[in-house]
Amino acid sequence: MARKKVEDIVEELAKPVVDELSFELVDVEYLKEGANWYLRIYIDKPGGVTIDDCQAVSEKMSSILDREDPIKQSYILEVSSPGERPLKKERDFERFRGEFVEVRLYQPLNGKKIFEGELLGLNGDIIEIRTDDGVTMGFERKDTALVRRIIRF
Repeated sequence: MARKKVEDIVEELAKPVVDELSFELVDVEYLKEGANWYLRIYIDKPGGVTIDDCQAVSEKMSSILDREDPIKQSYILEVSSPGERPLKKERDFERFRGEFVEVRLYQPLNGKKIFEGELLGLNGDIIEIRTDDGVTMGFERKDTALVRRIIRF
């Protein structure tokens, strides 16, 4: 049997907690930055989350993580709103359809690595956008380094 990733284990533990508090579990990240390991749990709700919302989830998750002990080394737990996080999951692409996004590619396409436009959605493994000049473009997910919402003024 394949070992589960830390993010998958924590997501399973966090989902009931976040659901009980009427939030959406957006993402879980476990990564090393400098000398420290960070476990980040991103939550959201209509109208955005407050510091009190993050604290409530953090307190509940701290006791669960202490009890279940899925991470052997020391780490820093952070619970926060997603902010301008990358779009990763299928539901992200559905949720933000019609909003402006930036697509960054690993390799240049026609001499460019960064494209902006209105998110049309995810069609299989193709991320589709409409550029300002009305051109519809598709990018394979495997070729994209980053897709995130952008704010235009």
